[in-house]
Amino acid sequence: MNPETPAAAADTRPAAPATPTHLRPLQGSALVVGTIALSLATFMNVLDTSIANVSIPSIAGDMGVSASQGTWVITSFGVANAIAVPLTGFLTQRFGAVRTFLSSILLFTLFSFLCGQAPSLSVLIVFRVLQGASAGPMIPLSQTLLLSSYPPKRSGMALAMWSMTTLIAPIAGPLLGGWITDNISWPWIFYINVPVGVVCTLVTLTIYRSRETPTRKLPIDWTGLALLVIWVGSLQIMLDKGEQLDWFGSKTIVALAVAAVVGFVLFLIWELTDRHPVVDLKLFALPNFSLGTTMLALAYGMYFGSLVLLPLWLQESIGYTATEAGGVLAWVGLFALLFMPFVGRYASQIDTRWLTSFSFLVFAIVFWMRSRFTAGDTYWDYSLPTIVQGVATATFFIPLLGIILGGLAPARVASAAGLSNFARITAGSFGASIYTTLWDNRTTMHHAQLAEHIYAGGQRSSAVLRMLESGGFSRQQALGVVNRLIDVQASTMSVDEMFRLSAWLFIAMIVLVWLVRPSEPGAAGAEAAGAH
Repeated sequence: MNPETPAAAADTRPAAPATPTHLRPLQGSALVVGTIALSLATFMNVLDTSIANVSIPSIAGDMGVSASQGTWVITSFGVANAIAVPLTGFLTQRFGAVRTFLSSILLFTLFSFLCGQAPSLSVLIVFRVLQGASAGPMIPLSQTLLLSSYPPKRSGMALAMWSMTTLIAPIAGPLLGGWITDNISWPWIFYINVPVGVVCTLVTLTIYRSRETPTRKLPIDWTGLALLVIWVGSLQIMLDKGEQLDWFGSKTIVALAVAAVVGFVLFLIWELTDRHPVVDLKLFALPNFSLGTTMLALAYGMYFGSLVLLPLWLQESIGYTATEAGGVLAWVGLFALLFMPFVGRYASQIDTRWLTSFSFLVFAIVFWMRSRFTAGDTYWDYSLPTIVQGVATATFFIPLLGIILGGLAPARVASAAGLSNFARITAGSFGASIYTTLWDNRTTMHHAQLAEHIYAGGQRSSAVLRMLESGGFSRQQALGVVNRLIDVQASTMSVDEMFRLSAWLFIAMIVLVWLVRPSEPGAAGAEAAGAH
């Protein structure tokens, strides 16, 4: 626990965005329709973090770029979204929660349409950046407006319903994205946001326009925001372009690395000394917050990196369609949906360190199972680890957020939740880039080693070539078949290595869990439920 004050340590109220005291709860059909509209907006936003994962090969193929370059479609959205999140508080106080939320939905809808219209990868990435930036305030403000719609005694139920949409969307994303890509075309993964966005806008305008929050002029830390954009953007571009440009053999990569390091150092200095920082870095002086945020970022980076890597490997090496790859990922929802309500209800009665350790251990088992994948495995062999992963997912977010927010003074909870979410989203984007880059590099290395061994005239390779030639293949065609087999084996060996490394990292993080100071009984569940 982070004992700032005795009062803060004992406070177990939900750490949710403040509800305007002058507003009465909604009733009847207005409450039902308003809840559905806010939940749909959240669903649409979270869906866009995963719906493109299984569509990357199709997008990359249509745009004439490699699959690793295609992952920019995912990472660009995540980075822009992460950078925009800290601005939510300023925008809400300056323009009001309802106006900011409506603007966020409208801009998100517009840029979704423009993403589908993009003629090239560079244009698509620009619109994905704008889409991610406009989506930043949407999720925290949907929570704020939802809480203002319910009486305080029913806020727990409202938050539980809201949390379910954030869990279902990542599950539905790969399935829906795969089906749309296979049966229609990839631009429709963006077009489907348009009717949903229009409906959410109209309903929100009708029900909530008279429920605007008070506004006041506040200074904004433009310097801190600019430095944040510089160092995060430079680091992300460096990770994405490094392999293509031969890493530090390229002046561009060196320049990006310098910009990232200098920008980060200046950002730290500025934010620690500014009176109105865009990010409250002083929170990292609190041991539980620092450890919890570090674990959240590392774990989510590996989790999201695997969500990008697994469908890429299944489609490029195993020959799965986008729908089949999405089906493998969707099984995570089976146990996640079953266990999440129980975890939310009983988490306050269990030491968060035990729950977090259990989650990390299950994640380690899942990645170890994946590290044993072969190219000849069945659909259920690939799906079983994902089914088990649902248990880890259900016990992941709430205990970690309990560690991060446990014992904080109420005035600092919003900043802490925003900063931890920024770290989580940014780590997810970095994780996707790191996973795909390392996978490509290791695949190239294994391909060279296997090719050298096979083409050296070994008995097995010679026998395979003779068998193919006797079946009617020319020498060149036979070599092409063998090369394809080498490609599949090399990529499989590489993906197994990535998953094996992740398993060991999750085991290592269990040690970090027990450096956390125990929180007061009851604090974790309430605070995490409010901030999820």
